[in-house]
Amino acid sequence: MAPLTVNNLGLSAAEAQNAQRSLRDNWGYTGAIDGQLGTESWKAIQRSLKANWGYTGAIDGVVGVGTISALQRALKSYGYYTGAIDGIAGPATESAFRMYVNANDW
Repeated sequence: MAPLTVNNLGLSAAEAQNAQRSLRDNWGYTGAIDGQLGTESWKAIQRSLKANWGYTGAIDGVVGVGTISALQRALKSYGYYTGAIDGIAGPATESAFRMYVNANDW
Protein backbone atom coordinates (compact mmCIF):
# COMPACT_ATOMS: atom_id res chain seq x y z
CA MET A 1 0.00 0.00 0.00
CA ALA A 2 1.39 3.42 -0.96
CA PRO A 3 1.71 6.06 1.75
CA LEU A 4 -0.94 8.73 1.90
CA THR A 5 -0.07 11.93 0.11
CA VAL A 6 -1.86 13.99 2.78
CA ASN A 7 -2.34 12.91 6.38
CA ASN A 8 -3.76 15.59 8.65
CA LEU A 9 -3.89 13.06 11.49
CA GLY A 10 -7.28 14.33 12.61
CA LEU A 11 -6.59 18.04 12.23
CA SER A 12 -8.98 20.36 10.44
CA ALA A 13 -7.56 22.40 7.57
CA ALA A 14 -7.33 25.49 9.82
CA GLU A 15 -5.49 23.52 12.52
CA ALA A 16 -3.13 22.07 9.91
CA GLN A 17 -2.43 25.60 8.64
CA ASN A 18 -1.47 26.66 12.17
CA ALA A 19 0.85 23.66 12.40
CA GLN A 20 2.38 24.54 9.02
CA ARG A 21 3.03 28.12 10.13
CA SER A 22 4.87 26.87 13.19
CA LEU A 23 6.75 24.29 11.12
CA ARG A 24 7.77 27.07 8.72
CA ASP A 25 8.98 29.27 11.57
CA ASN A 26 10.83 26.53 13.47
CA TRP A 27 11.54 23.42 11.39
CA GLY A 28 12.35 24.42 7.83
CA TYR A 29 8.97 23.87 6.21
CA THR A 30 8.92 25.72 2.89
CA GLY A 31 5.68 24.49 1.38
CA ALA A 32 2.32 26.18 1.06
CA ILE A 33 0.24 27.04 4.12
CA ASP A 34 -2.65 25.10 2.65
CA GLY A 35 -4.01 23.07 5.56
CA GLN A 36 -2.88 19.80 3.99
CA LEU A 37 -0.16 17.97 5.93
CA GLY A 38 1.64 16.35 3.03
CA THR A 39 5.15 15.02 2.56
CA GLU A 40 6.93 18.34 3.13
CA SER A 41 4.92 19.06 6.29
CA TRP A 42 5.75 15.62 7.67
CA LYS A 43 9.43 16.04 6.81
CA ALA A 44 9.45 19.15 9.01
CA ILE A 45 7.62 17.25 11.76
CA GLN A 46 10.17 14.43 11.45
CA ARG A 47 13.03 16.96 11.83
CA SER A 48 11.42 18.11 15.08
CA LEU A 49 10.92 14.55 16.25
CA LYS A 50 14.51 13.62 15.35
CA ALA A 51 15.91 16.60 17.25
CA ASN A 52 13.82 16.07 20.37
CA TRP A 53 11.90 12.80 20.58
CA GLY A 54 14.04 9.88 19.46
CA TYR A 55 12.93 9.59 15.87
CA THR A 56 15.64 7.62 14.07
CA GLY A 57 14.08 7.05 10.67
CA ALA A 58 14.65 8.80 7.39
CA ILE A 59 13.40 12.35 6.89
CA ASP A 60 11.12 11.16 4.10
CA GLY A 61 7.70 12.55 4.99
CA VAL A 62 6.20 9.08 5.32
CA VAL A 63 3.88 8.84 8.33
CA GLY A 64 4.90 5.39 9.46
CA VAL A 65 5.26 3.56 12.76
CA GLY A 66 8.52 5.33 13.67
CA THR A 67 7.08 8.78 13.02
CA ILE A 68 3.92 8.04 15.00
CA SER A 69 5.87 6.45 17.89
CA ALA A 70 8.09 9.53 18.21
CA LEU A 71 5.04 11.79 17.97
CA GLN A 72 3.35 9.77 20.71
CA ARG A 73 6.45 10.14 22.91
CA ALA A 74 6.37 13.90 22.39
CA LEU A 75 2.65 14.15 23.05
CA LYS A 76 2.97 11.96 26.15
CA SER A 77 5.79 14.11 27.55
CA TYR A 78 3.53 17.18 27.25
CA GLY A 79 0.63 15.37 28.92
CA TYR A 80 -1.63 15.20 25.85
CA TYR A 81 -1.35 11.47 25.21
CA THR A 82 -1.83 8.74 27.80
CA GLY A 83 -1.87 5.63 25.64
CA ALA A 84 0.82 3.14 24.72
CA ILE A 85 3.72 4.14 22.48
CA ASP A 86 2.64 1.72 19.77
CA GLY A 87 3.12 3.63 16.52
CA ILE A 88 -0.59 3.40 15.70
CA ALA A 89 -2.29 6.65 14.75
CA GLY A 90 -5.62 5.86 16.34
CA PRO A 91 -8.26 8.19 17.79
CA ALA A 92 -6.30 8.86 21.02
CA THR A 93 -3.20 9.90 19.06
CA GLU A 94 -5.27 12.10 16.75
CA SER A 95 -7.02 13.74 19.69
CA ALA A 96 -3.72 14.38 21.50
CA PHE A 97 -2.16 15.81 18.32
CA ARG A 98 -5.13 18.15 17.86
CA MET A 99 -4.93 19.35 21.48
CA TYR A 100 -1.18 19.94 21.15
CA VAL A 101 -1.47 21.88 17.89
CA ASN A 102 -4.25 24.04 19.30
CA ALA A 103 -2.33 24.82 22.50
CA ASN A 104 1.24 25.30 21.30
CA ASP A 105 3.76 26.58 18.87
CA TRP A 106 6.32 24.01 17.87
